[in-house]
Order: sequence, then structure tokens, then C-alpha cells
Amino acid sequence: MEKAQIYGKLVDKESRCEHWHGPLDVIALRFKCCNGYYACYECHQELVPHVTERYNINDETVPLVICGVCKLEMSFAAYSDSLQCPNCRSQFNPGCKLHYDMYFMKDDEPENLR
Repeated sequence: MEKAQIYGKLVDKESRCEHWHGPLDVIALRFKCCNGYYACYECHQELVPHVTERYNINDETVPLVICGVCKLEMSFAAYSDSLQCPNCRSQFNPGCKLHYDMYFMKDDEPENLR
């Protein structure tokens, strides 16, 4: 099976980008508008010319997060439950939660960001 591609202004093969490149910055998040994984919302805004559409945070049918180290795709719940990859055990940046609203929506929020 082919591994999902990670887009962005990448600085390494583990999904770190020009904007976020600390030792724990090893995830990418899926955007609904283009169905692609981007290293961060800033990379997405700079590289694609369309309105951002977000997935519902409660959607368990679509993997929303990918580990940049082993490329395991996972649901938001699997990602947020432990902040480490369930496959390779790489630690994830706990500060990413400050930006969840840029990637995901809840049931009562609009899908699009302008």
C-alpha cells in the first residue's frame, strides 16, 4: 500500500516545515478542501489557492492525522488520546492543540475558514 504524501514547505522527511520544526513537530494534518496532509496550516495557506475546509473532529471514518516518522494515518481520537504515535511511539507536540480550530471543526461549527 502506498504511503500518504505530506505537503508543505518541508525541511525534513518527518513533516517538519519552515514554520514548525522542533523535535516534536512530526505530524501532518488532513484538510478536507484538498484531501491532503499538510505540515501546518501556514503551509496550506501559502501553497494552495482555495478556501480552507475542515474535517469534523468527531469523524472516525477518515484518518485526519499522519505521523511524520512512520507515516501511520490515524483518527483525531487516536492522535489526541496519548500525543504519541501508537505505532512508532514518537512523541507529538502538545502545543498543537492551540491550533486545532485551524484544522478541525466540531459538530456545531462552519466547515469553511476564510
